[in-house]
Amino acid sequence: MYNLLKGKRGIIFGALDENSIAWKTAERVHEEGGIFVLTNAPASIRMGTIDVLALKTNSQIIPADATSVEDLENLVDKAIEILGGKIDFVLHSIGMSVNVRKGNHYTNQNYDYTEKGWNVSAVSFHKVMQVLYKKEAMNEWGSIVALTYMASQRVFPDYNDMADNKAFLESIARSFGYFFGKDKKVRVNTISQSPTPTKAGHGVKGFDEFISYSDAMAPLGNATALDCANYTVAMFSDLTKRVTLQNLYNDGGFSNMGVSQEVLERF
Repeated sequence: MYNLLKGKRGIIFGALDENSIAWKTAERVHEEGGIFVLTNAPASIRMGTIDVLALKTNSQIIPADATSVEDLENLVDKAIEILGGKIDFVLHSIGMSVNVRKGNHYTNQNYDYTEKGWNVSAVSFHKVMQVLYKKEAMNEWGSIVALTYMASQRVFPDYNDMADNKAFLESIARSFGYFFGKDKKVRVNTISQSPTPTKAGHGVKGFDEFISYSDAMAPLGNATALDCANYTVAMFSDLTKRVTLQNLYNDGGFSNMGVSQEVLERF
């Protein structure tokens, strides 16, 4: 451990169980000296085991619906009160597609479900940042990170409308990141992670097979949830003070591959 986040305060969205990237990130932030509050939707808190994480990291849980500005305002106010000062880092690890859950093909979407999906997965990121921006809740040189996937840039048929949600998310990061950087000296980035066996990931059709394919394509193999947590810690630290508006690939090199010898040999 390097005490990279000693004295820094934050908010971590989306920890559900020990397999989630947000969970691993919370553990690593705690190890590096950062303090934070944990938050998730009330239903997700009931479904998961976030109480265990809170106890392990000496953190408090503040339930919040990330699509509700009122909930987010309450979250930010309470976080500043609990942590004793303004925020230095935020992790947005939220994504959901009702169309995927219901098995609706991309060419046969229920648009009410589509709207809910982009609200939860992408617009919530804008709402989080808008609340932080208006309340001047972030310290200068703070860092905001959202998790994404390269289906935002390339075609992965079974990723369905989540691909559109992630493209929207990345655009919000760049656009709001400009204003947060110029006006508040806060950096905003997205990390495009390898397919990772989380609860959300397993909702995608053919996910296990795709993890194997991705691992065979990437020169370094798939990045794990812990790898992503470590990368996120680096993005929260002062070592990356002028990295902003970036979509950063943490995927073992998969995103720059055409085909690997291992995959060719399987055909």
